[in-house]
Amino acid sequence: MKILLRTLLAGWMLTAAALAASLEISVRHSFNGDPLLLDSLRYTNAASETLSVTRLSYILSGFALEREDGVWVELPDQFAWMDAEKRRTSATLAGVPPEKYRALRFHIGPDAATNTADPAKLPAEHPLNPNLNGLHWSWQTGYIFLAIEGRFRVNAAAAELQGYAHHFARDANRTRISLAAPLDLTHDAAAILDFNLGTLLNAPRPLSFAKDGTATHSRDGDPVAAALAANLPGAFRVVQVLSAAPAAVTSPPVKPLYLPDKYTPYRFTMNASFPMPPFPRDNPLIEERVALGKALFNDTALSRDNTLSCATCHVASFAFTDPRRLSLGVGGKPGTRNAMPLFNLAWKSSFFWDGRSPSLRAQALEPIQDHAEMDETLDSVLLKLAKKDPYPALFTAAFGTPELTAEKLGLAIEQFLLTLTAGDAKFDRALRGKATLTDDEKRGFELFMTEYDPRTRQFGADCFHCHGGPLFSDHQFHNNGLLTQDPGRSRITKLDSDLGKFATPSLRNIARTAPYMHDGRFTTLEEVVAHYSSGIHRTPTLDPNLAKHPDGGLQLSPENQRALVAFLRTLTDGEEE
Repeated sequence: MKILLRTLLAGWMLTAAALAASLEISVRHSFNGDPLLLDSLRYTNAASETLSVTRLSYILSGFALEREDGVWVELPDQFAWMDAEKRRTSATLAGVPPEKYRALRFHIGPDAATNTADPAKLPAEHPLNPNLNGLHWSWQTGYIFLAIEGRFRVNAAAAELQGYAHHFARDANRTRISLAAPLDLTHDAAAILDFNLGTLLNAPRPLSFAKDGTATHSRDGDPVAAALAANLPGAFRVVQVLSAAPAAVTSPPVKPLYLPDKYTPYRFTMNASFPMPPFPRDNPLIEERVALGKALFNDTALSRDNTLSCATCHVASFAFTDPRRLSLGVGGKPGTRNAMPLFNLAWKSSFFWDGRSPSLRAQALEPIQDHAEMDETLDSVLLKLAKKDPYPALFTAAFGTPELTAEKLGLAIEQFLLTLTAGDAKFDRALRGKATLTDDEKRGFELFMTEYDPRTRQFGADCFHCHGGPLFSDHQFHNNGLLTQDPGRSRITKLDSDLGKFATPSLRNIARTAPYMHDGRFTTLEEVVAHYSSGIHRTPTLDPNLAKHPDGGLQLSPENQRALVAFLRTLTDGEEE
């Protein structure tokens, strides 16, 4: 009888799953009827302030559909992350009972239990994975429900652009959106929504940056957060309902490349607080391939005159960076940028200071061919390696055959680089109760995690905006106020809005990675902190979280600068107490 019941139940569940429909939700971002164009200073709020939007990112949860009889059907454990810059504007709700509905409901922000849960347990592709969405407050716990940032000008006569950064968060501010929507889900369907940023900033509670403040982190009683909560329900509307969802684009399953018949899986270890990384599915970590990649990384045969290896400019004892301001290529020719450190790369999705390389395997091959670096050809490298022991055997163990190709070269070096991690510094040990921070270090951490917002009498260092989370980097690109002729990210994107933007380096191992910045201009951490305190150079692309600071920076006292440096030094692995 029990076996029969289990069989019937399993059959019922399979039938229900087969009958379930899906609803695709797409969001169009606009500003009072006009399509939202990022980094465009063309919009006006109720206070006649001209503004742009440089970042719009938010989380949706708590989806439900109202049946025609008035009963709400909840769709639990389904989340969506939307981001205008990433062009991530749609999500699919699965397992919807096949009925007709008259309304759609969702919330801005996750529920309270999800908001306080450990995000390190989430899969790499989950919309709430912090490494994916960049919306988690890490040590403060919880998500930013909605982030809207940009620049503004108080009036037409004001020459100087200022920045604003509204981070809408905290459980009390989770906002429900209810929309009438005739949905026939007896089959798959789609709904197109409009999210009007003009309404979000203007109605029914108009916001003025000059009057109400340039930032909110949604502390209790914050009127800016309260205004955003009041405006959000009216900012969404249903534009169109489609009787059939667009045909799904399915990708073929990813197969490992050249996996040998016999191999040893690599045991990857990381700090327990780190989010799950998006490992390349076509290049699973194996001992044999990591060993080959390490040998290649340290081999001078990759350079034209056999004098330089990857390790020459990425020195292990300096956290795999170069202690020189500019690395020297073949013939002693200097480069134009400081060599970036190589660790925790498994969490990154683009590489180099300007992000020009989309993968580690592609990044690994660029210096070999760069005339200012190794100045060699891939064909020549492969010929040299084919004649050199033990490479035929190493390639056979790693790929199943002794054949050498540029693709395999990149795959092997990628694997070695993926294994380089940093995550056991004094700060981590203090979190585990195995070390104790000094008073200066504790004060520095407080400054690091506190925003600069005179309106609410918060006078922190605002570091966490770009260097938040256990990885101490948002892996994005920012103009941090350096006076430089280097175009940075714009050299790749060809966009003026990316002028002077560079990748955010991790602050882990910071005591070993001097000199600092893309061109190695600062030799000490004290110089770096002084730059953010009073050396910010204002340009049209200055990051909004820096542009909101007057007078060239944070104006930190000497005591606070010293405390901040003390905390930064706790982020280096292997440092003594």
